[in-house]
Amino acid sequence: MTHDAMERLRGGAEPRNHNARTIAALTANPGCARRGVMDAAGVDKDAVARRLGFPAPFGQSQFAITRGNAFEAQVKADGCAQLLDLLRDRVDVPQVAYDDLEGGDESRELRHARTRRLLERALSSGEGMLFDHPLLRLDIAGQPAYLEPDVIAFQLRGRFHIIEIKSFAVIDGQAEPEQVAAAARQSAVYVLALRRLVVELGEPAERVSHEVFLVCPENFSNRPVATPLDVRPQLAVLERQLARLASVEQIIGGLPDDLTFALETGELPDAVRTVEARYAPECMASCEMAFFCRDEARACGATGVLGKAVRDDFGGVDSVATALALADGSLAPPPELAETAERLRTAARLRREALTAPVSA
Repeated sequence: MTHDAMERLRGGAEPRNHNARTIAALTANPGCARRGVMDAAGVDKDAVARRLGFPAPFGQSQFAITRGNAFEAQVKADGCAQLLDLLRDRVDVPQVAYDDLEGGDESRELRHARTRRLLERALSSGEGMLFDHPLLRLDIAGQPAYLEPDVIAFQLRGRFHIIEIKSFAVIDGQAEPEQVAAAARQSAVYVLALRRLVVELGEPAERVSHEVFLVCPENFSNRPVATPLDVRPQLAVLERQLARLASVEQIIGGLPDDLTFALETGELPDAVRTVEARYAPECMASCEMAFFCRDEARACGATGVLGKAVRDDFGGVDSVATALALADGSLAPPPELAETAERLRTAARLRREALTAPVSA
């Protein structure tokens, strides 16, 4: 996608700066053309949604942010002494050199360059190194996104590992699955960014491990516990989606040449609807446009409103009205929907039988 096309789509606004959360969210609905176009162009989806009258209430409470900051400070105190003790309970961690790369008034470019130099030194020496606040960079559809993680990368037996510190609790060895999944997606973003930096330095990507360590409070205390987490599935999805964003110009080619998401235009709702969405209830947790897309999907009776699993089971039937017509036989299916229609008719028959079955005493 050309620079001029991106400028036009943004209406001349500055491109939105991505972070680990927004990059991780790209993987949540890879089939959505609307999200792909907006993210590739750097459109501020939150501002667009607010202008349309469908703001998304994302973000943590101030209490959760304060608790998270306090827990992170505790784990990182005294040169990450508590963190190293946690890791030594699981792996043989040697003495490591500690560097805090938080930059103060440094520009992002200078902080990234400093991270690069220290990483290059660690790769060549093979010594144990621990980096706090490394500044990484990842290209999103040709635009550099600087990631300022509250994570640590440390070198163990020649491989770097990402550590993600979260304040949600691990109770009896289990954490909330949705929170763990979100942490895994964000960690995969850091792993990918660090791998690409390692490759730039002439080393294989495998020098950065796909296994990260998730550090959380244990039970109902502030005592931290470290748990290994394999993020290979999240890495694979992330790389596919970033590649898709890089080739989103194929979608742009089918759109009107004057299409823009400029906030001041009176045609903004129509402009957004011009790009096809693929709404599902799961979008509510990850996309700023979700409330607008949900309203749109409900108005047209889209099967996606019922969930990804239902939509996928319908196999290409995008309308609830069409699904019902196929189920009751009032609509003859085209050849490509014959199997789906048969499943729908079977489901309708089973439902009728269940509703008409006599109730035993």
